[in-house]
Amino acid sequence: MPGWPHTREGLIEEQLLLATLVPEPWLLEPSSRVGGVFVCFPRGPSGAGQAGDPAWAAACVGEETVVVTGYAGAAYEPGLLALREGELLEAAVRALTQPLDVLVVDATGRDHPRRAGLALHLGAVLDLPTVGVTHRPLGAEGKWPEDERGARSPLMLEGDLVGHWLCTRAGTRPLAVHAAWRTDPATACEVVLSTCHARTPEPLRRARRRAREARARNPGAQS
Repeated sequence: MPGWPHTREGLIEEQLLLATLVPEPWLLEPSSRVGGVFVCFPRGPSGAGQAGDPAWAAACVGEETVVVTGYAGAAYEPGLLALREGELLEAAVRALTQPLDVLVVDATGRDHPRRAGLALHLGAVLDLPTVGVTHRPLGAEGKWPEDERGARSPLMLEGDLVGHWLCTRAGTRPLAVHAAWRTDPATACEVVLSTCHARTPEPLRRARRRAREARARNPGAQS
């Protein structure tokens, strides 16, 4: 069963293994319950982050939202985000008491140098379909879609379709939507659009808000 390695070398080995797996595809149903998970750390310069930073991770599904606290497992490093956030995100999702069918994660999936970003890795650990949603791709490239809700354009990485730019609301910047665990790019877009009342998918927006509210209640978290 996939886990969370605690060394750079161990994580790279795990990612290479995850990329070879071909789990059963998952398809969105009208009754599917979509959850979201988000973690934040003390405010600081963009890209900053060290091992041991305080952390607030929130997960939500339906009307339920939970927050767990902990510490970053590693410093921030692109492509190795699982070392820093993986166990925190897992703990938040497992704290939910309500069931969910698919999880939206603030991380990439197949858009990764080893085709196994944190959104995919988290899904494998939880045995739960996942979709990644970020503001920009990690390595993939593609032109923005038309400025119309539902418009999408391909995100390609070394000739592979790994996700889409997706316009979730006219007049706003599109989101990078990533295929992850048991989801392909088309299904990932369907999941995101099914939960978007504004630009960001509602479960992810709610989790982000609750995590940041928890951080704000800690006076030492704003440095």
